[in-house]
Amino acid sequence: MRADFYLIAKPRFRAEPLRLVCELARKAHDADLSTLVLARDRAQAETLDDLLWDMGDDVYIAHQIAGGDEDDVTPVLIAPPEFDPPMRPLVINLRDAAVEGGFERVLEVVPADESARGPLRERWKQYQARGLELKKYDM
Repeated sequence: MRADFYLIAKPRFRAEPLRLVCELARKAHDADLSTLVLARDRAQAETLDDLLWDMGDDVYIAHQIAGGDEDDVTPVLIAPPEFDPPMRPLVINLRDAAVEGGFERVLEVVPADESARGPLRERWKQYQARGLELKKYDM
């Protein structure tokens, strides 16, 4: 199992951090990886849903917000906290807690704001203690 931390640095991701989430979902979709996005709340899930429709004319990412008949077969499933779908090989975590087992790889998006990075440092330590391979990328 592996945890990848993506540190927001570029201006376009600073302005719209969820754009980075969309790029990560696009890469996963292109690689045919079944992906679960754990949204912080319903509003964030809906914003992500809208942004994934707005990736450009030549980009189509099959996705939906959890709670429909197609949840099991939708390549990118966005789950607000009221839904607890089964884990998938790839999880993009936007919530406040570390993700517990059942995945092969978890992606954590680290805010540009230094003061908001404390909880992510804790999460790094939690994943490390569980024996996950850790990587970080500046985006």
